[in-house]
Order: sequence, then C-alpha cells, then structure tokens
Amino acid sequence: MENTNRSVFALSGITGMLIAVVLLLSIVGVLTYFGILAQQDVANKPYKLENPSQIQMKSVDNAKHMVIKE
Repeated sequence: MENTNRSVFALSGITGMLIAVVLLLSIVGVLTYFGILAQQDVANKPYKLENPSQIQMKSVDNAKHMVIKE
C-alpha cells in the first residue's frame, strides 16, 4: 500500500504538534495560576501553636495544637 496522501500541515503533522503544545502549555499555565493563588491564600493565614510542650513526636492529636489566625 502506497502512502501518497502525505501533508506536513495535516493533523498528524505540524498542526497536531502545535495543538498538543498549546494544550499542554495552557494546562501548565492554569495549574501554575491556581497553585500561586493557593500559596497566597495560605500565606495570608498564619498559624499559632498552643501548648507546644504538649506536642508529641508522632500523634494524630498534634493538629489540635495548631490554631489558624483569621
């Protein structure tokens, strides 16, 4: 079978590659934007430890000692 229907600008050529690159860059841009927003939100809410002497090495109850200031 002879492949005589080739085109550089077909969907499997440069056009497809450009679509894939633009799609991946837009996904990276959106995720970066949301990551920066989440980081700024957390940076504006500092926390304070209550009773730091009661914190144990490995304990689920350690989360009770952390109070988020709002």
